[in-house]
Order: sequence, then C-alpha cells, then structure tokens
Amino acid sequence: MLLVLSKFSKTAGRIKEAIANLPVATEHDDRDEAAALKDESELREKGGQIKRDASFVSPAEENEEEESDPFGLDAFMSSSVKKGGKTKKEKDAATMVKEEVEENKRFIKSQREALITCLEIAAWRYKTPWCQTVIDILVKHAFDNVSRFTSRQRDAIEKLWASIREQLSRRKQGKSVTGKLDVNGFEWLQQKYASEKISIRHSVGGSGDRRAQQWLG
Repeated sequence: MLLVLSKFSKTAGRIKEAIANLPVATEHDDRDEAAALKDESELREKGGQIKRDASFVSPAEENEEEESDPFGLDAFMSSSVKKGGKTKKEKDAATMVKEEVEENKRFIKSQREALITCLEIAAWRYKTPWCQTVIDILVKHAFDNVSRFTSRQRDAIEKLWASIREQLSRRKQGKSVTGKLDVNGFEWLQQKYASEKISIRHSVGGSGDRRAQQWLG
C-alpha cells in the first residue's frame, strides 16, 4: 500500500510540475478553443454556405471585374511587386519561424489537454480514501494555476475544486462523503476532443505529435 501511495504521489507531483510550467493562457488561446470546440454541424453548415457563396458570381460582378482591369495591369503590377519583394531565403526563414510558432502552439495545446485528462482520471479515484489527500493537493494546485488553462478548461477545474471543497467540509464535520466529484466539465471536453480526433498522445500536426509523446513519456 505504501509503495502504491508513493508512486501515486510522485505521479501527482509530476502533474503539478507540468501545470506550473504551462504558459498563461491568452485571449487568443480562448478564441482558438472556442473555434475548435464548435459543433461539427455548425462547421458543416458554415462550410456549405461558404461554398455556395464562392460558387455564385453574378454576371454583373464578372463584367465589373473585367472592366476594372481590361489590360491585365493588376497581374503585371503584382508580378513586379513580387520580384522586388523578399528573397527566397528570407521567405523560407519566415516560413520556418511561422511553422515553429504553430508547432509550439500545438504542443502547448496537447499538454493542456493531457493534463485535463490526468485531472479527470484523478477525480475518478477520489472514492479511494488513501487517494483523497493527494488529489486534494493536486486539484488545489490546478485551481491556483487555473489561468494557465483555456476558458472551458478553467470552468471544469473550478467546478472540480468546488466539489472537492464540499467533500473536505463534510469530512471535517465528520459527515459521510460520497467521493463523487463534479467531472461533467471534463467529460464534455473529452467528448469534444474525441470529435476532433485529439487525445492525450495525439494532437493536430505531425511534429507536434512527436513532441507531445516525448513529454508524456
């Protein structure tokens, strides 16, 4: 029992360290999350509307485009600007920097999702008495660092911590506890992650996958 408890505590310690190392989530992260978690039906509907809009061009619009540039000067000017623009090496360097930024964003996203799953798994172990103190400390740590998670994740963590506080209060009063915590927010997130085909060990992007797997061991 002591050996199992020791391993459980060490694992919780690693999770706490990983949470502390996360960057603070930004409004941009929240917007990305909101976009990613949209219902698939909404995305399909929006995609269909865009296709319909793009496929329909009125004759008047076509004539207007032709008349606005009858000699094709726009294309010529665009070509001239490109020739005087960045060199190929500069473009390649800029592309590499952009790809690195996107890869890092995917990696951080994978970390957050993995930690959310870890917290959910821990919450399900709360019915085991010897796990409770370790989980209390772990979830309190997540709550203290809730700004490092995105909006929906923050909501799930806050509700989880609230339910733990309720359990703690009952224990202090000598009342019986169910050991059942509020994990509804976590379950909802996992369903959405699954619909995106994102799991602990698999996020969008090839190189991001490898880095996330290395981090998770």
